[in-house]
Formats: sequence, C-alpha cells, structure tokens
Amino acid sequence: AAARAAHLMAELGGGTVAPVIGDRYPGRQPQRVIEFDPAHVARVLGIAVPADEIVRILTSLEFQVQPLADQSTNLPIYRVAVPSYRLDVTRPIDLVEEVGRIWGYDRFPTTLLCDELPPQRANLRLEGAERVRDLLVGCGLDEVITFSMVDIEDEGNLWPQGAQFGLGDHLRVRNPLSSERAYLRQTVLPSLLHTACENLRFLDRVAIFEIGAVYLPAEGQTLPNEPRRLGIVMTGPREAQSWLAGQDRTPLGFYDLKGVVEALLAGLGLEGSFEQGKHPAFRPGRCAQVSVASGEAEAPSLTGDSVVGVMGELHPLVREAFDLPAQPVCMLELDLDELLATWGAGRKMAPISAHPPVYEDLAVVVDESVPAARVQDLIAQTGRSLVRTVVLFDVYRGEQVGAGRKSLAYRLTYQADDRTLTDKEVAKLRAKIVHRLERELGATLRS
Repeated sequence: AAARAAHLMAELGGGTVAPVIGDRYPGRQPQRVIEFDPAHVARVLGIAVPADEIVRILTSLEFQVQPLADQSTNLPIYRVAVPSYRLDVTRPIDLVEEVGRIWGYDRFPTTLLCDELPPQRANLRLEGAERVRDLLVGCGLDEVITFSMVDIEDEGNLWPQGAQFGLGDHLRVRNPLSSERAYLRQTVLPSLLHTACENLRFLDRVAIFEIGAVYLPAEGQTLPNEPRRLGIVMTGPREAQSWLAGQDRTPLGFYDLKGVVEALLAGLGLEGSFEQGKHPAFRPGRCAQVSVASGEAEAPSLTGDSVVGVMGELHPLVREAFDLPAQPVCMLELDLDELLATWGAGRKMAPISAHPPVYEDLAVVVDESVPAARVQDLIAQTGRSLVRTVVLFDVYRGEQVGAGRKSLAYRLTYQADDRTLTDKEVAKLRAKIVHRLERELGATLRS
C-alpha cells in the first residue's frame, strides 16, 4: 500500500521515489508488562475464578502469561505481557475487567443487601417548585430571575391614587450599590413588570413567571422571614403572528391568566376557586382572589381562610408608571409556600364507580352580584358524594332574565359507588339543590 501510494504521487505529482523506503517511527516502544495477582479477581468481582481459567481467558485474548511467585508471600502471581494494540489495558484492574467480561456477567451470583435501605424522604419544597415550573412552562410561559434588591419607588407604584404605602417595614441594605438596589423586595411583581417592559421593546408578546423569595420583617428576630412567591405577567396578542392566526390579534386577558392558574392547580391536584377581590394595583372589576381548598374540604372555601394569592388586570395608572404599552397587562402573585403546603398534605384516593353516571343540566337565574363559583359550591355541597362534577357551561344576560340578573347553566354528573341511581333519587336530589339555591341565594329555576 505504501509503495502504491508513492507510485501514484510520483506519477500524478511529478515527483521522484526515493531508492530506500524505511520506517520513520521515532523509536520502538517496549512491551507493557503487568504483574497480576489472581486473588485480586475474587476481591474485586466477588467470585472465585480458578487460576487455570484466568490463564486461559487472558491467553485467549492474546495476553502472554508467565507464572511467577511473590517473594514476600510465596503465592503465585502472573507476569502478563499486554499486546501492543490493547492501549486500554494499563493496570491490574483492567485485567480483572477482562476476566469478568469473558467469564460472563450472567454467571455472577445475585447478592442481596444484608439490611433494608432507609426510607427516602422527599423534599417537597424543591419538588413542588420544580413541579410548578414544569406546569407553567407547559402552559407556554418563560421563567425569569430578577434581583431581590429593588427601588422602593417601584413597589410604591403598585399603590396608585394615594393608596397607603410606607417605607417603615421595608428592609434597607446597609451598603447598597445604587439607589435602585437599596431595599429588599416584598413582592416580585415590580421586577417582573420591568422585565416585561424591557422585552416588549423587541417582542410583541410576553408571558413570564418567577419563583423567588421576598423579605418580610419578623418581629423580635434579627433576620427576616423569606417566604417564596410565584409571580406571573402576561401581555400581548394571544396568538403569535402567523398565516394560521391571520389578522386575529386578540390580546391576552384576565381569562387567559385564569386558565393558566386553573391548569397549574389541576396539575398539582388541588381544588381552586376565584372570588372577586380588590387591590389598588388592579383595575376595578378585573381582580380576583385565588383560594385553595384543603385536602379534607369537600369544596373550595370562599371565606378567605385559604386565600393564597391575587390576580387581575393591571390598573392603567400602574401600567403607565412602569412604561408599559397601552394594552391589557395581567399579573398574578401567589404565596408559593402556602400553596405547596396544601399540595404536600396529600390527597385521598377513591375507587372508580362501576355504576353508570347520570348527566343533567341545571339553569338558574341569580342576581348579577352573585359569583358563579358560589352557586357551584352550593350545588356541590348539597349533592355531597352523589354529585361528582359541576361544570358551568353557559352565562346569559338579556331581556328574558331581566335587568340586574343573569342566568347560569351548569352540567351536573350524578353517580353512586354502590348502586345505579334511579330517576326518583336524581329528581329528589335536584329538588333539594334548587330549594337551597332559592333559600340562600334568591335563585329561581329558569324555564
């Protein structure tokens, strides 16, 4: 092959072949030799391989094995010469690996532990946060990380129209790098709004979230409390600009954010509810408190005891203070530790019923001020274990229900674990539900 290559170079390149073709290798490498103790096989692999079998295996792999005797113990050892092409064999442990490989791993005996492993305790704090991240990323949001040190005026901008806001309980950094990093934050929302503003300079849509600590003074303690908060900011068109979306540039709104929160709670296996709330940072009528039912509750509580956060559409004055464009900006802040405490409490499992369900629609007319969630809770509480699901599928306002009234239509699923429900049982339960709605909410059954 070398002569053929030289001939081609001379023929094609116009060169001359030298009269002598010799090896230009710098020097001959000595053969690698390893002293190998066969007892090392049993110590490492935990199996007894006969000495003659070890010699046979190594010889079959073209190792040259020469028996010797250890001068100190007078036990047999081997002087093993390694083939030049086996550059991976440099130590006795490499020879042990070769013996085990050829001997066969399937011939290794199964050895059980002498004791049971201790139970593994899950870190719910870390696992819960990772679960929340995965769910929000699955909803199309991007995670950001912002500074914990902020400008106090930014938090003040969340309280427009002269709302009460003071600096007394904010922790000041002793040696701040600048006035914009002089205080420890008590909310993650201003940082998220600044991040959204920066990204909107070259993007038309922003959907971001952050999981970070806030710093609240602890009475009688040197160090502050550091609860974790989950913040979300969404703004811009609902659909990315493409031929498929066409000219539809409907902006992200309150119900888009509500859908993300519902997906988050569903992914955590939690029952959530939304109640109209008030906060100076949000537009009136576009603000809601987010509540989570405990694992033992039959339905979400609307009393405020389980409120974990607030969400809504940003107030126009707050939007202007953060230099955001004139479009709906929706944001949310949740107490993540409180949320995950409910998640970590565990859930009860129930067997799937083998009996068929009964589906029925129920439409009631209530005052405009009555939340749909309140009606849904009363239906679920009245039906108890026989009403499996209550889903709102229609809201109507118009002449047929009168001014100041609205019609709410729900789809109910009845099902029992031990029997097939009869028409009489369903009718009796339906009458009980309607009676309670009439008594407590002033509802009327829509014909």
